[in-house]
Amino acid sequence: MADEKTINLDDINYAVYKIGEWKNHYEINQIGLSREIPVTKNTITHIKFSMDEIRNSQFSISDRTVNGFVAIAMQLNPKVQEMELGEAIELEEKEYQNILSELDGLDVLSDDESIPLDGEEYLIYKLEKDCHVTTSLPANEFTQKFYDEELKRIEDALD
Repeated sequence: MADEKTINLDDINYAVYKIGEWKNHYEINQIGLSREIPVTKNTITHIKFSMDEIRNSQFSISDRTVNGFVAIAMQLNPKVQEMELGEAIELEEKEYQNILSELDGLDVLSDDESIPLDGEEYLIYKLEKDCHVTTSLPANEFTQKFYDEELKRIEDALD
């Protein structure tokens, strides 16, 4: 295609991933349940920011204050529901530290590069701000198909 659109990898309006596996196994942190591995510095920054926002959300469960990841897991994940609350809190902290370590150790593409928007090598999401919430919208058909399959896989894993 002569008219093929590209995105620059330093564009903060896009998150770019490859399909892969995390090094560690995760039960609580939804980032680690996905097979989306970030490949740009901006995407890693966005993930860290999102994790911090979820972790900074506070909820009361059984007279204890927990962060958003623990609260979500206690509501949706049967494996976590079987845990003692203290055990879930400790596991979330361990998972958070492991994900930070994994993110910091990833090989990323150069900010100077660009990639085709409609390619099938990378998952590309358009980031849009709605008030103070950032939403990730699949930016091409390849990403939409993966996104739909990934949501189903995660839902099935939680059953």
